Amino acid sequence: MANTLGMYRTVKRLGIPDSQIILMLADDVACNPRNGFPGAIYANSGRQLDLYGSGVDTKGVNDEEDQPEQDGNEGGTKGVEGVEVDYRGYEVNVENFLRVLTGRLPPHMPPSKHLLTDSSSNIFIYLTGHGGDGFLKFQDNEEIGSRDLGDAIGQMWEKQRYNKMMVMVDTCEANTMYQDIYSPNVIATGSSQLGENSYSHHNDMDIGVAVIDSFTHYVLQYLEGIDKGSKATLQDFFNIYDPEKIKSHPGIRKDLFPFDLQRTLVTDFFGGVSHVQIPPSRGNMSAQGGVANGTGSWYDLARGENACTGLPAVAQSGDERMTPPSTPDTSSSSGFSPLKSHDLSTSITGPQDWLVILALGLMFFSLSWMSTRSRRRSPKAKSA
Repeated sequence: MANTLGMYRTVKRLGIPDSQIILMLADDVACNPRNGFPGAIYANSGRQLDLYGSGVDTKGVNDEEDQPEQDGNEGGTKGVEGVEVDYRGYEVNVENFLRVLTGRLPPHMPPSKHLLTDSSSNIFIYLTGHGGDGFLKFQDNEEIGSRDLGDAIGQMWEKQRYNKMMVMVDTCEANTMYQDIYSPNVIATGSSQLGENSYSHHNDMDIGVAVIDSFTHYVLQYLEGIDKGSKATLQDFFNIYDPEKIKSHPGIRKDLFPFDLQRTLVTDFFGGVSHVQIPPSRGNMSAQGGVANGTGSWYDLARGENACTGLPAVAQSGDERMTPPSTPDTSSSSGFSPLKSHDLSTSITGPQDWLVILALGLMFFSLSWMSTRSRRRSPKAKSA
């Protein structure tokens, strides 16, 4: 459970809200009689951070190597404020998992249990537990196979339920779990290759069990060092894989992922960052939600950098920005060159974007209302 809760805490810290997370948890550890710390789950032997949600300050020293999941506060760290488990206990089974992915849940299920995504959504799937060659166990009762996972993702692509997807597996022989994925725009990674075990990082002697797996430990250690505005790429992320430290050979499958790893941000999957795109106008607004700095360069508020010089990019498809022609069209009344149409279905990635669209709508309504009033007043003035 510490693997899953550690990843859950990290993606929430990077801006993904609970409303966009489906958490499946056996949830049988916090109150287990063998757990000497009732109602608490820790991912390190020093127990600096309770991942289950006590919210109580605990003592501890921030050791960078052994305690990567801490907040890093000098006076001790605080537990997670709350864990919202969507599926727990007997609800965590292969059928429900596949139904969540494919959107085949019965109508009586509340929205919080649905994966409400579309063709503009980036999805991150994290799987951990006991596994083997092409399978993963669900609570030691049943198994999901690599073909089941591949077919479910295939249905998601056919039903336009994702734009890009990242699959991460931390089990023994984890790399075999993504071997049967065939859908486009999917990148997958696992902790160990065929015939290889995935080992734990360290034990808590007071509890008597391993508290976190080695692969997840180092992944979380890296993710805890970035924030929502980070420009770290997937290539930077994969470069941290060290078989000597992880004690196994992580794998990466990228043949289905047509995008450049050096230009794909880590936060595209692990963070909740909205990139607002607005068509250029006479005002000082860029197409990427930036402002002009008076020198012909446009500042991108989402990325925090000068996006381009001259006219800004209007649309962003994947990782490639489409820029207007260098020669402006003199037939345009505004002086701008003709640009490609703005596709809201690909640019709206979060609730903040909807707020921007609403604000623009209100502005246009106000302008039209003022214009109507001026036209109504003009005949009276003329007759007088």
